[in-house]
Amino acid sequence: MPTALSLHQLRAVVAVARYGSFVAAASDLATSQPALSRAIKQAEEILGVVLFARSTRHVALTAAGREFAPAAERMLNELELQIQNVRELAEQRRGHLVIACLMSIAHSVLPGVIATYRRTYPRIELFVREGVQSSVADEVRSGAADFGIGDMAGGEAPLHGEPLQTEACHVVLPRRHRLASRTTLRLNDLVGESVITMPVESGLRRLIDGAVTGAGVRLTYAITVNQFATIYEFIGRGLGIAIVPASVLPSRRDALLIARPLREPRIMRQVGILTRPDRPLSPAATGFLALLRSHYRSAPAPRSIGHSSAN
Repeated sequence: MPTALSLHQLRAVVAVARYGSFVAAASDLATSQPALSRAIKQAEEILGVVLFARSTRHVALTAAGREFAPAAERMLNELELQIQNVRELAEQRRGHLVIACLMSIAHSVLPGVIATYRRTYPRIELFVREGVQSSVADEVRSGAADFGIGDMAGGEAPLHGEPLQTEACHVVLPRRHRLASRTTLRLNDLVGESVITMPVESGLRRLIDGAVTGAGVRLTYAITVNQFATIYEFIGRGLGIAIVPASVLPSRRDALLIARPLREPRIMRQVGILTRPDRPLSPAATGFLALLRSHYRSAPAPRSIGHSSAN
């Protein structure tokens, strides 16, 4: 014999207590009277008490029934609330989602994707944790974030990486810089220049350092910052130059800055989704990633700004 009441039995007890009638309770539960009677009998056997005093005309709660029925109703209400909560989570109608993301992606890609997501799932609370590559990977590894959007070049074991986009890097310069008249640039051209860069733990800096080592050149890292907006502000003040991915290039209309493709060697950044293989994605995360993939499939390739007198 079962030792715990089932949801069906709880509903039967609450309905009979509420209506004082097996006929009315059976109708409310959309079940037959014999099935309802069996459920009540099973509940009484499990509890070891009689809950209802039955007569041909009326059903009344016993002392044990008066004690148990209110508790049963509270348990049923709480259980049904939790069931509803779980269903809403499964259907992405409520809950929360934590995204660890490179700062460049947070600025350029996430606003549009989040706007679409919020229109469909307005009750999902979003937490966007911006950072450099190492912090994005750490957030995902620790479980603090549901997933990450970061650099694929790092080989961030034991995380799983799903590539989304590959983009070339460019050199951003002041418009009056001596190299601004060239259509493309090489790493050798940057020797002796003051380079403004991201921190050493960033994925972009790792890519640049790898290319520099491979090319056998030496760059002068003059200023390290955490934001591309800061890089561009400093370049506009004539404090240096920078190597940046195509997706975060400054506007073509910028009066102070100009960008040139870096050709020898080409530095390519691959951006993708970082997840933990041992952690299933929540429905909220699955829905968001579907929109993110769709964005990258439909988005034009990152722009490449070449030489033009109008630039």
